[in-house]
Amino acid sequence: MSKDYKSIIGDIGAYTGELRKLIPDVMQGFGSMAKAATQTKVLDEKTKEMIALALGVAARCDGCLGFHTKTLAKLGATREEIAETLGMAVYMGGGPSLMYAADALRAFDQFATPQDAPQA
Repeated sequence: MSKDYKSIIGDIGAYTGELRKLIPDVMQGFGSMAKAATQTKVLDEKTKEMIALALGVAARCDGCLGFHTKTLAKLGATREEIAETLGMAVYMGGGPSLMYAADALRAFDQFATPQDAPQA
């Protein structure tokens, strides 16, 4: 079964909007934490997103794979950089991380520009 990560993050986005209405203080707190964590100081934005992608693989989070590969594609990450990041995730997480690493590469390919797509 192939996953459509564009649909996955679209569906999640709709419901996070609902959560903003229902639990605004929690969502505002999460937003503040995200802003603080992603602020660039020593590490650049792409490096932080690669860390987030590896953690998304470890946590087996489809939404995380979608959101972070979309951002990495926009930041100009290459397929090779994604693969190297996924290699570290597999090394640290074993077989279950390997399964999600394959899905993370699929997610990146769905968001990547044509020149970044795999050669058939």
